[in-house]
Amino acid sequence: MHPRTTGPRTTSDVLVVGGGIIGLVTAWRATQRGLRVAVVDPEPGGGAARVAAGMLAAVTELHYGEETLLGLNLLSACRYPDFVAELQEAAGGADVGYRACGTLAVALDADDRAHLRELHALQQRSGLESEWLTGRECRRLEPMLAPGVRGGLRVDGDHQVDPRRLAAALVAACERSGVLVHRTGAERLVVAGDRAAGVVLEDGTELAAGQVVLAAGSLSGRLGGVPAEAVAPVRPVKGQVLRLSVPRAYAPFLSRTVRAVVRGSQVYLVPRENGELVVGATSEELGWDTTVTAGGVYELLRDAHELVPGITELPLTETRAGLRPGSPDNAPLLGPTVLPGLHLATGHYRNGVLLTPVTGDVMATVLTTGELPEEARAFTPARFRSPSPSTSSSLSPAGVS
Repeated sequence: MHPRTTGPRTTSDVLVVGGGIIGLVTAWRATQRGLRVAVVDPEPGGGAARVAAGMLAAVTELHYGEETLLGLNLLSACRYPDFVAELQEAAGGADVGYRACGTLAVALDADDRAHLRELHALQQRSGLESEWLTGRECRRLEPMLAPGVRGGLRVDGDHQVDPRRLAAALVAACERSGVLVHRTGAERLVVAGDRAAGVVLEDGTELAAGQVVLAAGSLSGRLGGVPAEAVAPVRPVKGQVLRLSVPRAYAPFLSRTVRAVVRGSQVYLVPRENGELVVGATSEELGWDTTVTAGGVYELLRDAHELVPGITELPLTETRAGLRPGSPDNAPLLGPTVLPGLHLATGHYRNGVLLTPVTGDVMATVLTTGELPEEARAFTPARFRSPSPSTSSSLSPAGVS
């Protein structure tokens, strides 16, 4: 039996647990549909967005077996320009760092070149636009590339955004549109009459709501009080990322996002217009560990150096590790759970930033009509029927995304 709450009750139509980009876009879009919305998060705009590189790479991120997810990714990528324009206006003119600069995926040896050729064939079969380039053509586009580059794929439709600026703009848009933000953690779900009815905060305050959305990233499965059959099946996947600064003397260092597979590991370099260069990212199944390790930093710099040798001349300004929310099939969980009134918006894994526009639209539709749009029906939580145990009764500041 849970202890009785003594704090005041605050009622809203929708309560979103988690104030990262997914929770914030859900709240913003729901408010636009006329709903009264509240968000619970100790640090709105924090979480995984503080670490993500912000690649909008529906084409170059394509993996075998993910053709269904590809459709959702492409739909969200198409919505990005209009989404950015609307968000920046709603946030009072904030710049989210959106760049339609394209992506270049390159190969450094014969094996990588063969793999990239296979990826190109998959892209073509999927109706995607990408252009095969020789090594010389790659270096003509990006002179800082290593002389040994053997070939690559030019994808002008894969763009980028700055996730930190995106998150800040979403916080501003939510606050300006009337979303009530509670800067504290959620302790447990309130279930009344066999449906989700709100949450109890860490300070004992009870927030009542007609519907609850769990959008707490990798922590979405750890909220107390959720029935076992409705627990979000998400796990944390650690990613270490570096940030460097490109001095004026080195500009322009790279004109577009550059990525490759080096010794079996993905590495990417994302140049920002403000001179920042993001290098990532490791992928480690290490539970809730967010330690930045010497080995992780070394491997990223080593692989990036093989791709772009001049990177070792740049100042290293930041090292950080975060947790991606991975589902059993690494695709998002969107919409109603088996518990009436409880919805999920989590499990986006490596595509959270890319899927922000479409997730906001999907969740707003679900919250106002009760129905998942056609494009999101393959991503219903109902596809996973096996319950996952709840391992904690509180959402703490670290990792809510």
